[in-house]
Amino acid sequence: MSWKLVTDDWRLKLLAVGLAVLMLGAVAFSQNPPTSKPLTVGLSYPTTQNQIVVINPPSKTSVTITGLADVIATVTPDNLTAIVDTAHAKAGAAQKLNVTVTSTDKRVTVQQPAPIVVDVDTIATKEVQVEVKATSAPGWSISSSVATCPGSSKPNPCFVHFTGPAGWTNNLHAYAAFPGQVAANSTNSPNQAVQLQNNNGYFDNTTCTKVTPACSLDVSSVSIHVDAVAGSTSSTVALIDSAPSHPPASGYRVTAITITPNTVTISGDPVALGKVRSIMLPAVDLSGKTADATFSVAIPYPDGISGSIGNASIKYSISANPNVSPTPST
Repeated sequence: MSWKLVTDDWRLKLLAVGLAVLMLGAVAFSQNPPTSKPLTVGLSYPTTQNQIVVINPPSKTSVTITGLADVIATVTPDNLTAIVDTAHAKAGAAQKLNVTVTSTDKRVTVQQPAPIVVDVDTIATKEVQVEVKATSAPGWSISSSVATCPGSSKPNPCFVHFTGPAGWTNNLHAYAAFPGQVAANSTNSPNQAVQLQNNNGYFDNTTCTKVTPACSLDVSSVSIHVDAVAGSTSSTVALIDSAPSHPPASGYRVTAITITPNTVTISGDPVALGKVRSIMLPAVDLSGKTADATFSVAIPYPDGISGSIGNASIKYSISANPNVSPTPST
């Protein structure tokens, strides 16, 4: 082959080759242009050594990926990993945590999402005794109750250990509820769920999934033993007046006191009823009184006790004291 075929007008030939390559690239590029696509990706919260817990963490974030059309078309959320930077998190409200999203395909460019804003707390562990909540049937009174958890570190009575946000341990209580009403001298009920309560109300293992890492309870169920006694659920007691907070006018005295009614029927727990022999009415003020005076007062029933009526009437009969001269008016 003669080199003249190559060298003659080489500049034009080189330009023609360049234009051909550009045309080929343009055709290929038009069939596979750069593009972008939004995706929703699940968030991952690595466990760290800084003993923090994220409250109500979002489970997903939105990202935008870019690349050639044929590559982007095949990318799914499974090809992306979104990791929250928990290693630099500090306890406090409205903390910003960075999110780093990477792709398994190096041809994909990920536009990093904005930081998430969450509440962060420290992790704490608290030991609490499991209390029993039980209701007695009519005619019965609960004398004692206990929750046990054989096999745990403190089985009888049962103590449980909660691990989770430090703020959740404030005023923390653990409960187990006896099913139905107690109507026997001795009753057992195994496998009753432990519930937790703090200043925000009741919560359980379902609530624990709303923090990362999830909070935990080392004992989830207990056995309940309840002892009860049969007894009356109502009785009649006397109403008694209290000494007046201030006496009548000088030179006058109380000669009689009439309480209407003088007895009331009370009802409630038999054990509580057995402790009530009478009910003392509130003191009244007789300051300046020179004649009979009647007062209506609320009957102060003890906690857990109810009565047949709400108010009582106290009549004070007042007359001049023959042994004392009334103070003259000025």
